[in-house]
Amino acid sequence: MNRIHKDEIVDSVPQTGFFGHPKGLFTLFFTEFWERFSYYGMRAILAFYMYYEVSKGGLGIDKNTALAIVSIYGSLVYMSGIIGGWLADRIFGTSRAVFYGGIFIMLGHIVLAMPGSLTMFFISMVLIVIGTGLLKPNVSTMVGDIYSDDDVRKDSGFSVFYMGINMGSFIAPLIVGTVGLEYNFHLGFGLAAVGMFLGLLLFVFTKKKNLGLAGTQIANPLSPTERNRMIKIVIAVVLVLGLLVYISIPRGWLTFDSFIIFVGILGFVIPFSYFFFMYRSKKTSADEKSRILAYIPLFLASVMFWAIAEQGSTILALYADTRTNLDVFGFHISPAWFQSLNPLFIIVLAPVFAWLWIKMGRKQPTIPQKFSFGILFAGISFIVILVPGYLGGTEALVNPMWLVLSIFIAVIGELCLSPVGLSATTKLAPAAFSAQTMSLWFLSNAAAQALNAQLVQYYSPENEMMYFGIIGGTAIVLSILLFIISPIILRYMKGVR
Repeated sequence: MNRIHKDEIVDSVPQTGFFGHPKGLFTLFFTEFWERFSYYGMRAILAFYMYYEVSKGGLGIDKNTALAIVSIYGSLVYMSGIIGGWLADRIFGTSRAVFYGGIFIMLGHIVLAMPGSLTMFFISMVLIVIGTGLLKPNVSTMVGDIYSDDDVRKDSGFSVFYMGINMGSFIAPLIVGTVGLEYNFHLGFGLAAVGMFLGLLLFVFTKKKNLGLAGTQIANPLSPTERNRMIKIVIAVVLVLGLLVYISIPRGWLTFDSFIIFVGILGFVIPFSYFFFMYRSKKTSADEKSRILAYIPLFLASVMFWAIAEQGSTILALYADTRTNLDVFGFHISPAWFQSLNPLFIIVLAPVFAWLWIKMGRKQPTIPQKFSFGILFAGISFIVILVPGYLGGTEALVNPMWLVLSIFIAVIGELCLSPVGLSATTKLAPAAFSAQTMSLWFLSNAAAQALNAQLVQYYSPENEMMYFGIIGGTAIVLSILLFIISPIILRYMKGVR
């Protein structure tokens, strides 16, 4: 197979046409916009759909179990990105991965849109996990493909693309959340399916003209021998898993609880297997081994942060629904709307933080210190949300501004940690494992949500002060510890600041 040089790919893409950026950014921006609209629209009402009574259009699942399922689902979405990246690199390329992923996501939302049983619900979750794993990592890779390596617009292009993500995330709960909660859950899920369908239409009809050769090349294709071996492995794995499920369910071994525990273990075993493999590899130099060691506490800090931040769609969604006064000044607030606050605050504050780091220059905090600030603000966000319970008890409805303030503080932490983490990953990654290290970074979110699946089961209005206090206090203590050991981590980073 003839290899296409990066310059040929870039030359095939019209280099102007979207706010001074390559025309392909238009296609990828709106593909990701609609994918995020569908994902966050569905997620805005997912927990409510599961724990609302059947008479209210829900599934009637126990609240804590429902929240655990949402967390497990989020964890599996991030884990599936590893498989999606591998399939794109070895079998069909990023462009086809994005298209196939969109198809699976749309089908998953269509299944959710049809009233059905709990079995149908889980089929939809499997479809969406597979689809998101195919689309999410590969659409980002295609953004990099449309720029040459020395193009000064590249960082700006990713910033524009990131805005598309947050714009889709912002409007989805407002639209899908309102329709799902005020009218019908299945109609809301149907809107999510329509959103992904629009994204697919745009991608299919504009990719040839706007993206050229971007995403069409298979980075490391399987040889015929490897392909035959992989087919045999996949068939064997599917048969073994099918047999295990067939045996486990009648005997009561495979239950919600046991599956939650299994994914929780998997959430940490996979990333630390990555760490071990990269550290032991002969392709990793001595300095790179040192940087891997420095990356471990940053990874754990990221897990702590996302364990709090990702509770916006679980515990804080429940808090908005059951503990918050949603009628203010004669106006009714949908509990799903609070999930639009995170992307809204990011859209507003991200340019401020970008300016701040540039303004501070060499005086800005080091990477480990920024991580410590990230989990500090995350911890404070949970301390803030326990205050109204302390002041007025856990039975009185809470002013919604407490929830707004908590989310705002968590976003400050996110902007200290999330974009910095992406940058740190590219700097600390061993040369031979640069792409896999980026996958490892996203696995910190998978590990966090796997952890959340255990944590959310301990929440109830009666012990909410203890719940928020222990988790928030733990984050604050860890932030102080990380700040103290930052100089040690910095030494292991071997020149990376």
